Amino acid sequence: MTQFLPVTKQEMIERGWNQPDFVYVSGDAYVDHPSFGAAIITRTLEAHGYKVCMLAQPNWKSIEDFKRFGKPRLAFLVSSGNIDSMVNHYSVSKKARKQDLYSNNGESGHRPDRAVIVYCQKIREAYKDVPILIGGIEASLRRLAHYDYWDDKVRQSILVDSGADLCMFGMGENSIVEIADALDSGIDVQYLTYLDGIVYRTKDLSVIGEDYILLPSYEEIKTNKNAYALSFQKQYLNTDHFASKILVEPYQGFYIVQNHPNRPLTQMEFDDTYALPYTRTYHPMYDYIPAIEEVKFSLISNRGCFGACNFCALNFHQGRIIQTRSHESLLKEAKILIQDPDFKGYIHDVGGPTANFRQLACSKQETHGACPSKQCLWPKPCQNLKIDHSDYVELLRKLRNLEGVKKVFVRSGIRYDYLYYDKDETFFKELIQHHISGQLKVAPEHISNRVLDKMGKPRRHVYEKFVEKYNRFNKELHKDQYLVPYLMSSHPGSDLKAAIELAEYLRDIHHQPQQVQDFYPTPGTLSTAMYYTELDPRDMKPVYVAKSPKEKAMQRALMQYKNPKNYDLVYEALMKENRQDLIGNGPKCLIRKKY
Repeated sequence: MTQFLPVTKQEMIERGWNQPDFVYVSGDAYVDHPSFGAAIITRTLEAHGYKVCMLAQPNWKSIEDFKRFGKPRLAFLVSSGNIDSMVNHYSVSKKARKQDLYSNNGESGHRPDRAVIVYCQKIREAYKDVPILIGGIEASLRRLAHYDYWDDKVRQSILVDSGADLCMFGMGENSIVEIADALDSGIDVQYLTYLDGIVYRTKDLSVIGEDYILLPSYEEIKTNKNAYALSFQKQYLNTDHFASKILVEPYQGFYIVQNHPNRPLTQMEFDDTYALPYTRTYHPMYDYIPAIEEVKFSLISNRGCFGACNFCALNFHQGRIIQTRSHESLLKEAKILIQDPDFKGYIHDVGGPTANFRQLACSKQETHGACPSKQCLWPKPCQNLKIDHSDYVELLRKLRNLEGVKKVFVRSGIRYDYLYYDKDETFFKELIQHHISGQLKVAPEHISNRVLDKMGKPRRHVYEKFVEKYNRFNKELHKDQYLVPYLMSSHPGSDLKAAIELAEYLRDIHHQPQQVQDFYPTPGTLSTAMYYTELDPRDMKPVYVAKSPKEKAMQRALMQYKNPKNYDLVYEALMKENRQDLIGNGPKCLIRKKY
């Protein structure tokens, strides 16, 4: 029977260990499921013969928890968890969230703000000379100097603030084994500057040994928004393993160096990762971890995304190269789900960042990677783009036919433009026939072309043609299923005029969103660079950005103009834009006149 990793010193001793090789420190509760990065990294190390102990959500107000297992033989590994700790703690309005889905019973308060930095500082208090390696989403997206929305300033690389020895960025299955083997062989952590997928600190650039790009210094970008935008664009163009160059960011007296991103996993490596002996649930020391619900009966089939929406950090973290698991691997995992006593016959999802990407965007990417300065789908599909859902169709058919499976849902994001562009309509029809229940959620995000261009999303007419096709297929298949569009307010480029245009669209399709997503400026996205600098790093032209709480509230209110609580904000926005034609009793009016 598969065991959890040791979480106490007694459990470590019972395994016959005097000392762990690694202690993994996580801001999440301990969930041993392959949807959690901590589980993948620790099980990967275990599979290579290393002794790993798990320190989940330690008490950061003293150093005692960090000394629980003693000093590890090789290193501490530190991550904030599956979600950035600041996003986990605060809404876009910077109000504290009441729940933490990655903690026991959804309780908040079990991890600190900026968890990676705090954990590293406590480890350094406990052990002055132990190697500390940081990774995961929080560290990965802060690997170089970055705008911090919560402090409203440019912060230096997290490697500096944390005092860690190395930062592992992106997906780390390969680099963690290379680092472990190097440390195990006796190589000092300061000499591990040759590995892909790492960021390190140095005073001597001669260690690089190849061409590199010298970015503007931290001192310059923290005070000069033009320099920040130029620096970010250089970073954005160097996120691909095949096409990137090493990046060097100067500080006073030293440099932060980002090596090439890790190479994409082969299908065999991807399969091996998901074949590791996970318990597939949370540790019994907890009552209940809510985050397990979304993933317990879901299958991750791919990684990476060539959609490259500007507000998404996937380009910075997973890259644009699609990696897929084999059908055999996914069917094997599905059979494990079926054997679970709680399984009711429904596979909740088969997908990843974008469910319907199951192959490289084009054959060139196999050896040359993704084009640095050209997108696959925006502003229109590249002539080399392969649009093909046949592999995904075959996979879903196999899963549907498994004994014990009643229904296979697709709940990951569907890239609707890629689906619309496919001349073979098989997947579109089978998606409607078999893989949704009542509604399909898609993400046009906005309908103003000016805003869509800043988002890196397809133009309005593409979405409207998709909707037309979706409705036609539903009618042909005798289905009564709806589209639920995800929409975003206050994205860079969105002014009140664009927000009113969106409200008019919602009026015309008779839809009012139950929830409204305001743009959240998180590290590692092109949209965040636009938000901070009010420039588009791609062409250095000015971008309108709604920053005042009042205007952002008006844009949100316009998306829910029917809500009586929003009347005053909607009225003010319409009057400000001289759109009195939308106030009154006419069929096109958004609100009635004040009396």
